[in-house]
Amino acid sequence: MAEIVIKNLKKQFGDFTAVHSSTFTVEDGEFFMLLGPSGCGKTTTLRMIAGLELPTEGEIYIGGEEVSQQPASARDIAFVFQMFALYPHMNVKRNLTYPLVSQGMPRREIKAKLAEVVEILGIEDILKKPVSGLSGGDRQRVALGRAIVRNPKAFMMDEPLGALDAEFRERMAEELRALHDRMNATTVYVTHDQLEAMQMGDKIVVMNHGVVEQFGTPQTIYDKPATLFVANFIGSPAMNFLPFNGTVESGSSEILMNGVSVAVPQHLESAQGDLVFGVRPEHVSIADDGVVKGEVIATEYLGTTQIVSVKTEYGITRSRQDSATQFTIGDNIGLQFASSTVTLFDKGSGRALRSALNQEVLSHG
Repeated sequence: MAEIVIKNLKKQFGDFTAVHSSTFTVEDGEFFMLLGPSGCGKTTTLRMIAGLELPTEGEIYIGGEEVSQQPASARDIAFVFQMFALYPHMNVKRNLTYPLVSQGMPRREIKAKLAEVVEILGIEDILKKPVSGLSGGDRQRVALGRAIVRNPKAFMMDEPLGALDAEFRERMAEELRALHDRMNATTVYVTHDQLEAMQMGDKIVVMNHGVVEQFGTPQTIYDKPATLFVANFIGSPAMNFLPFNGTVESGSSEILMNGVSVAVPQHLESAQGDLVFGVRPEHVSIADDGVVKGEVIATEYLGTTQIVSVKTEYGITRSRQDSATQFTIGDNIGLQFASSTVTLFDKGSGRALRSALNQEVLSHG
């Protein structure tokens, strides 16, 4: 397998820039997620790494070799598509062995590789079946087998579970991650599903309008979002945003929100003007002496927890609470925030202010 290094990667289609100067590293053996909404540039980035698109600018290194202008056939990359890309007139065995036969590999080696892939994927019972008659889950296993049998340097996967129903999708996500761990493969995986990315990925790049908004571990991206977009895109429900006009001084550990003092992580940079106070619903507690007052307007039952929506002077704020606690629509309550989890953003730039919470992320992410 191989490390993949992306440096200042850019792709233009005429006057439209699909990817703006992206830089990140996929470590050897890592399961790496490219995450973002439709049209954000994640698939274009994947296609450039695979050699299916050539970049307008920038460098791509695979295993230490610069390959940005090489065709896909020279990169030793296996690509797994959402729609399987299998040969419908062939059975499973022939679909798996065809890439090896076309390369002129000796029959004994083909047999050995086939046996290895069949054991890894557990598909011995469907080898003689035509792929056109298989379930979506089995077709995806065959598509993965087609990629694995070549023993490539890295795997590129473009929403490979997107065509499966919810139950199959969850099960295949678990299988795919387990398969990755057994093979210690370098994998770059595109998805628009943040839950899938958080569940499966070692690292995540979050993209928006062709720009890398943040790069890091799932935990870092969730706990320490670098921008308003990341904070809103990651999490269900999303982070709460309380807009206010105020001042943050370097070294301070509290701010004034409409005259009310609120504790925050120690800030390392100053800011003034339109700011946004961000806090996750699970870090919002309900207390009579809470610093922000509001009225309960809705509750959403989620099994062991519930989401309580509260109308405040800053807009609707959501709190994740134990389902056993009873709330009545119209109740007047107070909200308290876990100060160590708060992120402050500059509203104009959308960037998180540097603090003791996110210093490392904003300096090196």
